[in-house]
Order: sequence, then C-alpha cells, then structure tokens
Amino acid sequence: MTKQFNPSWTLLALAISAFAIGSTEFISVGLMPLLVSSFHINLAQAGLTVSIYAIGIMIGAPVMTLLTGRLNRHRLMMLIMVLFIIGNLLAASAPTFGVLLAGRVVAALAHGIFMTVASVIAADVVAPAKRASAIAIMFTGLTVATVTGVPLGTMIGQLGGWRWSFIFISVIGVISLLADYWLIPRNLPLPSKATVRGIIRVLTNPQLLFALLVTALGYGGTFVVYTYLSPLLEQQMHWSASAVVLILVVYGLMVALGNTLGGRWANARPLIALFKMFSGLLITLLILSVTGYSHWLGLLTVLLMGIFAFMNVPGLQLYIVQLAEQNTPHDITMASALNISAFNVGIALGSGIGGQVTTNLGLGWTPIFGAIMVAVSLVLLLGLIWLARPAKSTDRHCVQN
Repeated sequence: MTKQFNPSWTLLALAISAFAIGSTEFISVGLMPLLVSSFHINLAQAGLTVSIYAIGIMIGAPVMTLLTGRLNRHRLMMLIMVLFIIGNLLAASAPTFGVLLAGRVVAALAHGIFMTVASVIAADVVAPAKRASAIAIMFTGLTVATVTGVPLGTMIGQLGGWRWSFIFISVIGVISLLADYWLIPRNLPLPSKATVRGIIRVLTNPQLLFALLVTALGYGGTFVVYTYLSPLLEQQMHWSASAVVLILVVYGLMVALGNTLGGRWANARPLIALFKMFSGLLITLLILSVTGYSHWLGLLTVLLMGIFAFMNVPGLQLYIVQLAEQNTPHDITMASALNISAFNVGIALGSGIGGQVTTNLGLGWTPIFGAIMVAVSLVLLLGLIWLARPAKSTDRHCVQN
C-alpha cells in the first residue's frame, strides 16, 4: 500500500533542505576575515571559497542532471543531502585551505542538482494551478538562510571558530536528510530525459543564450561587492565584527523584501521588470562607489543594494522557463539547470573580479566593477526586448516582455 503524502509537509522538507543549501553557499562571506587569519591568506584567496563553490554548482547542475536523470526522485534527494553533509564535514575538518576548497566543491555538486530537482518535486506534489506558489515556498528556505542562516553561522564562527560554522550547517543537513526521507513521496514521476543535445539546443537558441548571459552578468555584478562585504564593512566603513553580524541580518531582510517584490513585479512582464531592477542595482552600485567610505551613508547604500541584489532571481528563472517552453519544449529541465549554472557563473566571475580588484586597486573599487557587469546585462536585456518583439506581434500568447 502506497503511503499518502501531504504536499505541505513535502514542501516544508524541501524548504528545510533549501535553508541548509542557502546557508552554506554564502557562509564564507561572513567568515572571510577568520579564514584570512586562520590560513594566513589574502582576501582574494579567501574569496575562492565563494567562487570555487559557484564553479562547482555551475558544472554540477547540468552534469549531475545528465547523470541522475533516471534515478528515483526520493532516492536522489537522499544522495544529494548525504553528499552535502560530506562536503561540509570535509570543510569543517580541513587541515589546509586546499582541503577546505575541496569540501566546498563537494557541497556545491549537491547544491547544483538540488536546485534543479527540488523545483520539479515542488511542482509535482501540488495541483497544476499551484505550481508557481509551491516553487516559491521551496525557495523561501533560501531566503530565510540569507536572513538568519548566514548571520547565525557567522556569529558561531566568531564565538567558537570558523570550523563550528560548517559543523552547524552539517547538522542542518542531517535534519534535512531526515525530513526528506519521511516527507518526500517515493513514487514521483521522472522528468523527460536530459541529454547533451538538449544542452546544445538551449545554448544555440539566441534568446535563451542572451537570457543566460543576462543571468550571469546581471546577477553576478552584485558579487564583486557582496563577496567582500564583511571586510568592506569592517575595514572601510569601520563597523565592528559584532555589528557586522547584525548588519548581515538586516541585509538578509532587505534581500527577502527584494525577492518578494521582484517575484510580484516579474509575473506579468518579466523583461521590462528585469530592466528596471537591474537599472536600480546599477545606480545603487554607482552610489556605493561614492559612499563606501562613509560609516552611515555606506551602510544605508549597502542595505539598498540588498533590496536590488536578488530581486531579479524570480524574474530570471520565470523568463528562462517561458523561453524554453516556447523554443525548446523538450529541454525545460535542462534550461532550468543551465540557468542555475548561469547564476553561479555570475557568482564565480563577480567574486573573482572582486578579488583582483581588492588586491590591485582596493575594496573601494569593487562597486565600480560590479556596475560595469550590470551595465553589460542591461545592454543584453535591450537585445532580448528587441528579439521578443516579432514573436509578440504574431502571437499574443508568446513570452511577454
């Protein structure tokens, strides 16, 4: 007899897992000064904990989607969370910085496939009319992680050492594993088989390729600054380490607000909404380049950046799915996976550029280079709006701009 599952409980399990995943992605942002001190490295090297993780997701999302496409969804979620726990325990026990990076890569492989699979599971366990809401509930775990998980992990690191931060995340991973085991159905349908040809079809479609580039550059622009936010607040704006923890909490609240507003605004006309969001982010980064040395004005600008930083995520994810439904209907799952890769191409590129900027020019220059990335994404968005016009004129039901 098949066990009956309550969709609400399944979504809760996915949200808990997303909380663990989201906490580990950005935990090293708050731990940056501690890692510099512990391993006797510079800020650019410490920034590799963010960029290497992003590269792991970038490669892991499509590759793991190809390798695990025919695995039972329940069993796959178990494997994902076990891999996640192993990666964080490896990071927690790392005797050298290289081993720490290896642990980050292992956890990142779990992250990449989780985001693809969890979205599909969330959609499968509810009625078709509630799919968007179900996916949004799953993503609340990531938002809550930004608000509470990262600052809490930072505080634990400051009190007991950075290793305890990764142990804390590993414990959350164990809780997630148990929740997924009991609350995710065992008989979920398998998606269409992901193929290498599907990757080629997505990447050779001009609109999809432009959209992926917008995701990488527009989303990634923030990370030129965000990756080095703790040292920026401490060294340049002269906030104490304890104050930085509280600032990260408030920053997370701004991110949550931005996510909520961005999701609502992007529902009807994603392209136009995204253009406005990225324009706001560009202006904020330019302002931060001026106020970055001010104690209070710098802080207010950082919080404003928090509102715009992840506001674009729902619209970018919605738009890529809409484009795939229209242009490559057999490759929607792969298009989604590649967009997750594109987010992390942006993180890796942004944090890498930020590392070079801090080393060669100083922290104060990071907002300028972030603004350049966002500006390029705005040019690409104009190209997408232009490409969408013929489709709109011939079919009113095509992707709205």
